[in-house]
Amino acid sequence: MDNIFLLKKFSLNYLSKYDSSKSNLERVLRNKIRRMNLKKREKFILYNLITSIINELESKKIINDKAYADSKIHNLSLQGKSKFFVKSYLIQKGIEKDLINETLDNYELKNPNWETKSAKIFAKKKRLGTNNPNFLDKDLAKMARAGFDYNTSKKILGYE
Repeated sequence: MDNIFLLKKFSLNYLSKYDSSKSNLERVLRNKIRRMNLKKREKFILYNLITSIINELESKKIINDKAYADSKIHNLSLQGKSKFFVKSYLIQKGIEKDLINETLDNYELKNPNWETKSAKIFAKKKRLGTNNPNFLDKDLAKMARAGFDYNTSKKILGYE
């Protein structure tokens, strides 16, 4: 009983510090249980309670995958990340693909040129686009590795 309380307390403390998705919180809780000095039976009971703890937090609107995806898309676009990077990041954090596509579509409706702005931020950060033809291939390669398409990269770098 005390361990259940400690697990709930840990999850609330974690969520007060970090924004998280449901599956990411589940991973964190599993790691916490694994590190606890308990018998296998007690750990097994706690592993089975993770889903109920996450459902309780979701019903109280403490954790919400849609809000998490919205905030991450906005923050990552301001950091100069591409649409491809954002999608792969959210998939890695355990957000469903349908929710990712829906959230990205809504974000694109509100901010139609967000990926171009993000590419400009990336190019400025990495000091790309010096209009030196010797660096064209290197600059385009950096943009491609970051997930930006060829046409956007050429336009941003000023090589069109």
